[in-house]
Amino acid sequence: MQVTTEAVSGVARRLNVSVPTSRVNEQFEARLQRTAKTVKINGFRPGKVPLNVVRREYGAGIYQEVVNDIIRDTVFEAIQQEKINAVGMPNIDKVENKDDALVFEATVEVYPEVEVKAFADLEVERKSSEINDKDVDTMIENLQKQRQTWAVTKGMAKKDMQVTFDFEGTVDGEKFEGGTAEDFKLVLGSGRMIPGFEDGIVGMKAGEEKVIDVTFPEDYQAENLAGKAAQFKITVKQVEKPKLPEIDAEFLKIFGVTEEEGLDKLKADVRKNMDREVRNGLRNQIKQAAFDALVAANEIEVPASMVAQEIDRQRQQMIQQFTQQFGAQGAQSFDSSMLPDELFKEQAEKSVKLGVLVSKVMADAKLEVDQARVEAYIDDMASSYEDPTEVVEYFKTDKQQRAQIEAVVLEDQVVDHILAAAKVNEVAVSYEDLLKEQQARRG
Repeated sequence: MQVTTEAVSGVARRLNVSVPTSRVNEQFEARLQRTAKTVKINGFRPGKVPLNVVRREYGAGIYQEVVNDIIRDTVFEAIQQEKINAVGMPNIDKVENKDDALVFEATVEVYPEVEVKAFADLEVERKSSEINDKDVDTMIENLQKQRQTWAVTKGMAKKDMQVTFDFEGTVDGEKFEGGTAEDFKLVLGSGRMIPGFEDGIVGMKAGEEKVIDVTFPEDYQAENLAGKAAQFKITVKQVEKPKLPEIDAEFLKIFGVTEEEGLDKLKADVRKNMDREVRNGLRNQIKQAAFDALVAANEIEVPASMVAQEIDRQRQQMIQQFTQQFGAQGAQSFDSSMLPDELFKEQAEKSVKLGVLVSKVMADAKLEVDQARVEAYIDDMASSYEDPTEVVEYFKTDKQQRAQIEAVVLEDQVVDHILAAAKVNEVAVSYEDLLKEQQARRG
């Protein structure tokens, strides 16, 4: 077998393979004889069919099978012989039977060979944040708000109050579908309604009626209403103001705090959880910033097959999230055609490029996972559970789960390696702003 290789692009190679005709004929004759022993043809006993009859009846099909099998085998022999780091399956083109050889072309994508640019040219923003007493107090208040009740008031409706009302909407004096409701409950300031609607209710009291003028947004989901002016007749039936629960024994018990330990213990526990959240948030922020800078500074070409695999992975991940949110029955009604490749392509390309670059950084720096950091990571994660020892033991015995933690830690080590040489700009942010950034990142 003779093989020549040429570069089609930075991530593709074309192999020209020539297989001696003798090899093809040898396998063809051997398979022809095997077929003759089992084939059934009228007029002949099984195993007694003359070879020339088998050749006439089945020769063309058997020959094509042999050619296909030889191409399948030799293309991988050629890839190995040429020491090609292939990704994906090869594409076969231009198959020809010549007098002395079977020749064909195979195009195969290869793993990119890259040289990572110096980290000293990278600029990375690293954020820092500290929890203060006000942040803790705000978090305690949020915990109270999650369990708040409502108390009827005769006063005016204000932001954060809950209003029960009837409404009737019209456009050009005509009612429209979905424009009427009774005993509708709305927390003012929640942003559930179209712009101007909630503002029109502010200041109203129970028993009052009012007509408000609003305009539907241009991108409103109901096309027949998009951009149109409307009037809503509002009849307020009840106004309620929020009533936060007292921080008493019953409230403390919800969070595993005794009455004797009191508010100070609750604040200490809340601060501990917030500190952990900040550490994780800052770690994710600097990792994202470092990796974004790495990809931006190293424009590389990646194989389409790797991008296609990543697109499939991201699509399956989204379907799984849909299943978790809406259940198996909801997932069955989900049409995967609603998730075309284009929806994932940009992020998939970036993810593949990052994977190639991170692998190269690991190889160049000879980085190996730091098991001490793995243990510390697991301990920190386990500390948020009621029984930390059980969680730690779980990650010690489950190799797959531990491997996932090791991958995360190794990425952190790559980030540390990059930051050691990069230009790092330190920026302090509030806990609230950090939280908003995390939520925006999760999307």
